[in-house]
Amino acid sequence: MKDFFIKSFMTINAFLIRISRGRIGSKLGTQTILLLETIGRKSGQPREIPIAYFYHEGKYLIVESNWGKDKHADWYLNLQKNPRATLQVNGRTIPVEAHDAQGDEYARLWKFATERHPPYLRYQGMTARRIPIVVFQPTDL
Repeated sequence: MKDFFIKSFMTINAFLIRISRGRIGSKLGTQTILLLETIGRKSGQPREIPIAYFYHEGKYLIVESNWGKDKHADWYLNLQKNPRATLQVNGRTIPVEAHDAQGDEYARLWKFATERHPPYLRYQGMTARRIPIVVFQPTDL
């Protein structure tokens, strides 16, 4: 039932962000929200999700916590197959290429993210998997 409510909320939030060009739905509590569009790894069709992000050092960061679940989110698996994506931020459409933060970059970004949103530490404690941080670099398409 919890997943149903989360999915319903996300659908409504994505709609509000899209029609308001980011004026409604792009701020939830202390988090900023963007729309992430990936290509489905199985379907080949566009998939869109509202998701919390950070803008840091000219790049967009998304922590793939998936609410502390033991499995990766579909959007993350889609990016593993095709790292090109599109972000909608404050009414702007930004083509990006994604990569997983590794090593020192991961440690630095994990500290940055958890200082700004401590619940990520709780999510990490709920799962045995290492929670990835995806870095989105704007591209010129």
